Amino acid sequence: MKRILALLLLTISFAMPAAGQTTAALLDTLQHSAFNFFWNEANPANGLIRDRNNGSAFASIASVGFGLSAIPIGIDHGWITRAQGRDRVRTTLNTFYTGPQGTAAVGTIGYKGFFYHFLNMNTATRYVTPPDPNVELSSIDSGLLFAGMMDARQYFDSASDADEIAIRLMADSLNQRVDWNFMRNFNPGVMMGWRPSFGFLNFGQWIGYNEAMIMYLEGLGSPSYQLPTSAWGTWTSGYHYDTLYGQSFVTCPPLFTHQYSHCWVDFRNIADAYMRTKGHDYFENSRRATLAQRSYCIANPFGRLGYADSLWGLTAGDGPSGYTARGAPPSQNDDGTITPTAAISSIVFTPNESIGFIRYMWDHYRPTVWGSYGWKDGFNPTVGNWVGPEVIGIDQGPILL
Repeated sequence: MKRILALLLLTISFAMPAAGQTTAALLDTLQHSAFNFFWNEANPANGLIRDRNNGSAFASIASVGFGLSAIPIGIDHGWITRAQGRDRVRTTLNTFYTGPQGTAAVGTIGYKGFFYHFLNMNTATRYVTPPDPNVELSSIDSGLLFAGMMDARQYFDSASDADEIAIRLMADSLNQRVDWNFMRNFNPGVMMGWRPSFGFLNFGQWIGYNEAMIMYLEGLGSPSYQLPTSAWGTWTSGYHYDTLYGQSFVTCPPLFTHQYSHCWVDFRNIADAYMRTKGHDYFENSRRATLAQRSYCIANPFGRLGYADSLWGLTAGDGPSGYTARGAPPSQNDDGTITPTAAISSIVFTPNESIGFIRYMWDHYRPTVWGSYGWKDGFNPTVGNWVGPEVIGIDQGPILL
């Protein structure tokens, strides 16, 4: 009877226009749908989480990082019990704690404390078959994984529960193992990645504003392989500060770059030397970047269909031509694809504007863009009303967090 009632209420909520629902109800629906991705698209035997909901054989370690942070949210909302969440987190951390590390191209989970970007869902070792036979030891994706590990470590704080004690011990050990100076390779900044039999990637160091701020903070705070403090100056040396669409801010066109680090760090009222010269902090920077992008979409310089004050949001994600990083301003690969996570995950910076987007989407695009885990990753009214078939973990994560 309870199940029938719950299904009836869910059916009513899907039929009800946004105007007839509270903001809290809409946000709860978005969060719960995103949470279900991380809970259902995991291998419960090892805790690995798929990159996307397409039944693929590989996991994304960044998706796992977001998933580890999803579990405390699921517990606090009552979607799972603390015991269920604790068991999943311990299983996940044990996979990374016990997984073999080394220089071999196959059969290892990582090297020097870092982990491969994609792992086989079943063996929890480097994924070496198509679509990407050259999977790298990823510094940023490892950084997002570590953020989730540290989040879970702080949440499971019981002094008497053996499983929660084990979670903290494994998280601490995993944090201590990461050789951040190896990933510098004698450079002033952190390299983007490394591959067996190839070495460090040709893309160079992480320099200039993007999603890697969280990674540098982890390296600077390492208890065993701490980055030199000069690494932060290397990172900020590539910043571009511009005034665009009435906002002055450190630019990086895709909105996810202004969101990821903020999923775990509250940057309000603290600033580094660079930001002190600008008179604001990184939270304010993300707020300005979001407002500038919304203004760009309203101005719609390329005449894309659908762009408006309630329909905006450009970031990395799926589109008619595949996965790519889109953003603005300045314009980057703007082909008319709207990625819902862009506007939704900016809700802490632009609550009114983001909630306006959420309500508009619910009323106008639910029949075509909504799926079992929430909004599909992208849709494009300009290109034949294209709608992506899947969701992606690294886009569902910021929606939930």
